[in-house]
Amino acid sequence: MRAVAARFSNYLCKRRPVISVQSRNFSSYSGKDELSIEQEAERKVGWLLKTIFFATAAAAGYQFFPYMGENLMQQSVSLLRVRDPLYKRMGASRLTRFAIDDERRMKILEMGGAEELLNMLSTAKDDRTRKAALEALAALSQSDKVLASLHNAGAISIIRSAPNSLEDAEVEKFKLSLLKRFQDLRYDLSS
Repeated sequence: MRAVAARFSNYLCKRRPVISVQSRNFSSYSGKDELSIEQEAERKVGWLLKTIFFATAAAAGYQFFPYMGENLMQQSVSLLRVRDPLYKRMGASRLTRFAIDDERRMKILEMGGAEELLNMLSTAKDDRTRKAALEALAALSQSDKVLASLHNAGAISIIRSAPNSLEDAEVEKFKLSLLKRFQDLRYDLSS
């Protein structure tokens, strides 16, 4: 590094370097030591820069792409409150993917997702929106506590009142599976 600096300063200043021969003869310091120290310093600085880069990338990724976190679940429940059926379907689809264990199903229930899905089902005007709502409700109904909450919210009557689809047989399949789940836990299906 010193050699490069000396050459650079010589290039800029256009003068001959002054070399003290006598001091070099009595010094125990050699050029090989200088090169190894410089290489080690460059390696350490390289690792430091790499670490800073990856930490920055991880922090930015956590801010911009919060996968499977509460923030994304809350956004999905918020999508159910929008008037546009496309956004409602997107929110219901996300909630279907999040509802993989009882803890997450209960979190969705606490955020108001089950009630919003029932509202979505009752106001749906097309088969795709009904199908997305029924699919999300079927995923949530795998938890007994969520199913009890759905029953208390009047889900049976809303599910029964949803029109059958002439084009999509999965709507009927989800309706029947939900009603069967209520029946398996001995909820009154006449309500």
